[in-house]
Amino acid sequence: MRHPFAVVRARDLRCSVVWDAVEQLLGDMIAQQEGKVLTLARRLVPNATPEDVRNPHDFAALVESADFNYEDGILAGLKAAAVAVRAARHGPPNG
Repeated sequence: MRHPFAVVRARDLRCSVVWDAVEQLLGDMIAQQEGKVLTLARRLVPNATPEDVRNPHDFAALVESADFNYEDGILAGLKAAAVAVRAARHGPPNG
């Protein structure tokens, strides 16, 4: 089955610019959400590092916080969207 975005491959400059803009927007959104998640984590665990936020199961306060888990879920969704956009842009691997 052909991918739904198959007609929108980066073969011409306009398509490439659109893909670049989408990837840039998602990257900006991810960076903003990472900052938000880290700020929230530091309210719960004052010396939390970005690495701690990537492994929240080590901190009961983070695991138990509905707000932290919600914002971390938003971040995970944005990262998944970025991966999906990259995959759609480049298509299936040859071979």
